[in-house]
Amino acid sequence: MFLSEDYKNNDIITVSTFSGAGGLDIGAIKAGAKIVWANDMMKEACQSYSTNIGNHIHQGDINDYIPSLSEYEGADLVVGGPPCQGFSVAGKMDISDPRSQLIWSYAQVVATVKPRAFVMENVKALGKLEKWRPIREKLLKTFRELGYSVNYMVLTASDFNVPQARERVFVVGFRGNAEEIPNIEKMIQPYKHKAPTVRETLSILDKAGYGNNTSVCKAKITLAANPVMRKTAYAGMIFNGLGRPIRIDGYCATLPASMGGNKTPIIDEKELYENAEPWVVSYHASIKENPTSAEFKPAPSFLRRLTVEEAALIQTFPIEFEFCGSQSSKYTQIGNAVPCNLGMAVVRMVIDVLHGKKQITYNQIRQLELQLQ
Repeated sequence: MFLSEDYKNNDIITVSTFSGAGGLDIGAIKAGAKIVWANDMMKEACQSYSTNIGNHIHQGDINDYIPSLSEYEGADLVVGGPPCQGFSVAGKMDISDPRSQLIWSYAQVVATVKPRAFVMENVKALGKLEKWRPIREKLLKTFRELGYSVNYMVLTASDFNVPQARERVFVVGFRGNAEEIPNIEKMIQPYKHKAPTVRETLSILDKAGYGNNTSVCKAKITLAANPVMRKTAYAGMIFNGLGRPIRIDGYCATLPASMGGNKTPIIDEKELYENAEPWVVSYHASIKENPTSAEFKPAPSFLRRLTVEEAALIQTFPIEFEFCGSQSSKYTQIGNAVPCNLGMAVVRMVIDVLHGKKQITYNQIRQLELQLQ
């Protein structure tokens, strides 16, 4: 297990839901949480979790476990990221789709456990899009009716020591005065930490295929005959498939759960290992100037897919974390995860509010806000 003796004294009793391989939980543990119960549907994710974090993970439908969670009533914290496919930007919410209903299962967990605080993560669209406003307002109303002072914030992972431009919404609630709304966007500011670049992050790995970086994705990379052009080489689609090139000296785009085939992001090895100019930039410029030069053909051999180990580091999993299951499953577990460092920042903020008080009131939250002004 990656956990050291330092974490054994954690005192914030925490119930974790939709835990996956444990990205959010690793962050929570590093922030001071003591996870006593966790759950996920995916067998391989549960195996990864138990191998690295602990055997308190339970595989199965969260709805089957909710009644028994009364055992943990009064815990300090509930955390979790319900599956979010139903709230995608492009997709249409299907009320009958179980994945769209799991935010309400999370609310039922909160109602059963009655924690001092909770953290719920989901896709940015749930917190931003007008089309989801009714769902968003109903969710906040539900938590307030349960007795929580609650608000939400959309965060960018690269602001919290994660080399990825991933945006996610976090709903945070404190048990207390449900009529008041904590200014969590202000409260989170001191926990920001500029992320290293992708190059800096991957510098601790050997070259792809060797040493500690062996899980290579063999999906072919071909150039598109009819590329979708955008302002920069890192947007649009100049390759076939949905895998986009990575900014080596910047931040990676959101790593999707669909990685493992031609949706896996693309690395320029000459740029990464030899400090060469990024090939994709010059190619993008050439077909922008002469669109008819674009044709279907294999990409240069020094372009390859992101490895499992590289994807895990970009999601800020510890380098010693061991994923279980097939290579495809490992990519899925990584893409589904909350970046560990992002989770750590949010949970650390919540724990700093919780420490020293059994009942959190709006005045205490406001007092912390004033200190941060």
